[in-house]
Amino acid sequence: MQIHKSDITAFNKGIINSYGQIFFSTKYWFSFLLLMVSFFDPLAGLAGLISVATANSIAILFGYNRLSILSGLYGFNALLVGLGLGIYFNFSIALFFIIIISAILTLFLSIMMEGVLYKYALPFLSIPFLLAIWMLNLAVSDFTALGLSERGMYTLNMLYANGGSDLVNAYQWWGDLVNHNILTTYFISLGAIFFQYNVLAGIVIALGLLIFSRIAFSLSLIGYFSAYFFYLLIGSDISNVSYMYIGFNYILTAIAVGGFFIIPSKSSYFWTILLIPLVAILTISLNKVFAVFGISMYSLPFNIIVLLFIYVLKFRNKRKTDLNPVITQEFSPEKNLYSYHNYKNRLASWFENIPVQLPFFGEWTVSQAHNGDITHQGDWRHAWDFIIKTDDGEQYRNLGEKVEDYFCYGKAVLAVADGVVEEIIDDIEDNNIGDVNLEQNWGNTIVIRHTATLFSKLSHLQAGSYKVTKGEYVKSGQQLANCGNTGRSPFPHLHFQMQATPFIGSKTIEYPIATYFSKINNKLKLKHFSIPRQNEHLSRPIPEKLLQVAFNFVPGKTLIWKLDNTNKNRVWDVKVSALNQTYLECGKSKSRAFFTYTNHLFYFTGFTGDKTSYLFKFYLSAQKIQMSFFEEMNFSEKIRPNDVYKGINLFVQDFIAPFYLWLKPKFLIQYSSTKSGFTKHNITLNTKIEKRNHKSILQAKIIIGSKGIEEIVWNDNEKLIMQTLINEN
Repeated sequence: MQIHKSDITAFNKGIINSYGQIFFSTKYWFSFLLLMVSFFDPLAGLAGLISVATANSIAILFGYNRLSILSGLYGFNALLVGLGLGIYFNFSIALFFIIIISAILTLFLSIMMEGVLYKYALPFLSIPFLLAIWMLNLAVSDFTALGLSERGMYTLNMLYANGGSDLVNAYQWWGDLVNHNILTTYFISLGAIFFQYNVLAGIVIALGLLIFSRIAFSLSLIGYFSAYFFYLLIGSDISNVSYMYIGFNYILTAIAVGGFFIIPSKSSYFWTILLIPLVAILTISLNKVFAVFGISMYSLPFNIIVLLFIYVLKFRNKRKTDLNPVITQEFSPEKNLYSYHNYKNRLASWFENIPVQLPFFGEWTVSQAHNGDITHQGDWRHAWDFIIKTDDGEQYRNLGEKVEDYFCYGKAVLAVADGVVEEIIDDIEDNNIGDVNLEQNWGNTIVIRHTATLFSKLSHLQAGSYKVTKGEYVKSGQQLANCGNTGRSPFPHLHFQMQATPFIGSKTIEYPIATYFSKINNKLKLKHFSIPRQNEHLSRPIPEKLLQVAFNFVPGKTLIWKLDNTNKNRVWDVKVSALNQTYLECGKSKSRAFFTYTNHLFYFTGFTGDKTSYLFKFYLSAQKIQMSFFEEMNFSEKIRPNDVYKGINLFVQDFIAPFYLWLKPKFLIQYSSTKSGFTKHNITLNTKIEKRNHKSILQAKIIIGSKGIEEIVWNDNEKLIMQTLINEN
């Protein structure tokens, strides 16, 4: 079998990341720290390392998912089994062989449990470890070649043998420092996760956990102390937590429920506190059952409660709390939280709703909005009437005695979103000005189905003006008919509403317009997912080709930039991840900037890698680009604090982030253009990142020409100049 370089990379990274996966982390330094902790008992550490190396080797040999191997997902259960065997038995050839076959068994169990639980979208957690270690615990009585280890019983002797009196003194100093039953049990519980039953291991893990994630660290304390006080409340012997080394069940449950599988929030913390007593009751009861067989329950209570809670959340009809599952796992409670808020506040409307646009070109005026004084009332209150007015407020020419005198009459009516023509009425004649047709109230009407429960209805249309037929598929912006004066319409206007059923006359639903220009005091303002108001002047944004070409980064493209005044280049490739996420990858730093593109919007969704790279500067400078354009158009949005802040500010924010975000950096953008005659020559995007108190930390000028982005200039005088755009498709 030929070994590829990628196989070696997956093998090495998979080993290290297997240690971090036990705490739901893929941070390399944290994983390496945990590896070092596992060697506080050298033989146990060696057994764990052999076990995870075996599991990863077999996973690569069998061709299992490379990302799962890299992340340590297929290795951490085998690691736990190896650690358990290494701590319980003296090292020997027989034990070495048992470790190898146990690792293979655990890997196969991991693959099996992944397949079983995948269809329920549930993680397999440490179930493979439990199944494997129980089998071994029950079988070892017949393994006469294995000798039980006494290292765990004589901790000081073991430390002296491995590090002399200095290591013994250090251990006793740490023990004296936290010589309190509550803290001692907490640290021992942390260490016990890696089968290291001593305070020093727990302290090192706690410090690593604090640096890795403030949320995970705080949840570990909440989980442990919730259990501690529940034991006191029910009068149970809290010493059992320390003696049986089962306190880690509370710690891991709290981290899993409070901040890893669920977006950290007030509700996730509240439910963490409520679930811990269930873990305690389960721990106490299962301990009695497993004592009969002379084996430990290990992490079974943690597995049962976490899987049960995740599973029952899936059956909610409505989300009445802010218990939101993590959709795209970033292996950091803070990143999961900040990404969720970023998505919810800035992008959710675009992708959780059908983006509905205005049903016309040009500037129209809302003559009757929601809850109108004339007809938009009761079940039909969520609707709009549109007309066209001049700057002087006139809606017709001449005396306005004919329908043709009205500026909106005969104008094109457009599809508000992609869909299928569900219903058409096209046999009603126009009313004379001032007359109404109450028998055929809606007049000529078209209903379009966008989803099974979302329809748009346009009424009072001109007879004989239809450009589509019933059952035809239409695209957003496609002309459907012309504005008329039919039905209950004393003068030409366009009635528009959204509804949940396909019938003409259906009740209306409140539904926002995805994006539109609002004219206030002769100044245009771009609005997103808003409800137009009475007398508001509106127009439909038209995508600007220059912007669409510039930001349409199709996978397979390569962007080659020249650093100004140097001979150095930067190469960015457009790629697609295994999760179907498009991203730019820097050839030098291997950093990745993930993005989404539509005809109306370019939007960065996340970044991984070197935050000193030019790609990261571009990521900040082009956070969100609206594809439409008008001179001096501008808007601003809040962005993720972890993209901008660092140090003590972010450290403190992380602790309170589930309850309150006080760091709210902003992305600001303004559009401008230069023209040659009547032709637009280029577009310039002036963007800015601001911290609190409007302090600017990054300014950029993105210059766009006919071939795309030509230059990016930052306020620190750094400049990237487009050299080559290679399209391999």
